Amino acid sequence: MTSPRADASAPAGDDTKSPGLILAFLCIAQFMVFLDVSIVNVAIPSIERSLDISAADLPYVVTAYGTLLGGCLMLGSRLADTFGRRRVLQVGLALFGLASLAGGAAQEPILLFVSRGVQGLGAAMIAPAALSTLTVTFAEGEARNKALGIWGGLAGIASVAGVVFGGLLTEGPGWRWIFFVNVPIAVAAVLLAPRILPESKGERRPFDIPGAVVITGGLMLLIYSLDEAITYGWGSARVVPGLVVAGLLIAAFVVIEQRRRDPLVPFGIFRLPTLRTANIATVFFLGSVVTLFFFASLYMQQILEYDALQTGLAYVPLAVMAGVAAGVASQLVTKAGAKPVLMAGLVFATVGLFLLSRADADAAYASGVLPAFLLFGLGMGFSFVPLQIAAQMGVPDRQAGLAAGLINTSQELGGALGLAVAATIAYQNLPEQIAAAPARAQELLMDAFHQAFQVGAVLTLAAFVLALLLPRLKAGPQPAAEAPADETARAHA
Repeated sequence: MTSPRADASAPAGDDTKSPGLILAFLCIAQFMVFLDVSIVNVAIPSIERSLDISAADLPYVVTAYGTLLGGCLMLGSRLADTFGRRRVLQVGLALFGLASLAGGAAQEPILLFVSRGVQGLGAAMIAPAALSTLTVTFAEGEARNKALGIWGGLAGIASVAGVVFGGLLTEGPGWRWIFFVNVPIAVAAVLLAPRILPESKGERRPFDIPGAVVITGGLMLLIYSLDEAITYGWGSARVVPGLVVAGLLIAAFVVIEQRRRDPLVPFGIFRLPTLRTANIATVFFLGSVVTLFFFASLYMQQILEYDALQTGLAYVPLAVMAGVAAGVASQLVTKAGAKPVLMAGLVFATVGLFLLSRADADAAYASGVLPAFLLFGLGMGFSFVPLQIAAQMGVPDRQAGLAAGLINTSQELGGALGLAVAATIAYQNLPEQIAAAPARAQELLMDAFHQAFQVGAVLTLAAFVLALLLPRLKAGPQPAAEAPADETARAHA
């Protein structure tokens, strides 16, 4: 393994921290964030009954977390670059732990919704701080590729683990423990962080408060509106105004950033072709990932009649394959480059979704579901790692948080947008069709699921086309793109 590099902005002496221990710590913190995206889903019926939540308000148990997470990632990333990665990570862990305690103890729906939102805010600080710490700890090339291979494998494993753990905890000690279980982990992480992680000095410069407020509000409103579109449709009065205002806020952010001497997001960073292409491809690919998890879960429960725990266990081979593939991908990227590995992964994912679009209502798991899951898991592992590598390649250490925030934001936006599009196409006129022919309800529902998987396959193909635009990325270290990243600031100096 290539020797780890010290963070260029870290104080003297911090390079003595163990890179292996740093990686383990960061993976645990990030696993907790990934886990909380899915662990709540299985417990929703129990939460609904316990807190007497109305059907209209029930989605907020999930969307409050996702909206704050996706909306605040850019803010969290810049806070990490400005005030120090370890410090921001600790604050995020503390918020996450306190919100988990409050969520588990909640006796009213509003308290649960607020606590879920604060969890999302904490996660928005943890995710970019953790990823940027990883990228500055390991030198670009073999060492970073191996670390990102482990990191990339977490996504599939944590998503499945959340469903399984959620089922076990809900059926065992009760739904409140899906929140309580985070508390001791967060407390231990906050206390151990100074002993394990180095601290970056941060950039002593004015913080772009107007830009932070506008982009955070715009992204939160955009993700919220996309979530609402799944339930109410794109033309709903609950969706259209939100999308319009979100668009105006994002446009205002662009204007603000062009006039700022020290912008929240120096647009020069997008001159890096690898970063730019990786982020756009991530939007499409994550759209397909979230579409598969959402509709495959419904297919197994509503058509194949699996219970929640059986559904979670059905995903285990996918998660294992994703983890193994991520480790293999990190080795292949070092030898062959990121581009061919990414393209292979997207092909595997597309074939997996195509197989699911051909599954029928009485499919056996071993022949109808498992092959598709194994191929998609292989595609996930082969895609996540090169996308993360490309998104960080050539980025200077002091902007590692910004690059981490961009790729995490692309993931959140891609998931929300992809699912909204797939649900709109799949469920278009479905209630009317079922009402007109109730005897064909299962057949019509199966057709809707097929359409959703086809949309997912189209999204992976779109990501494949974008991957063709990537330059052939070298396995070794790349020069940092100091000049493009700083161009905006210098132009206004």
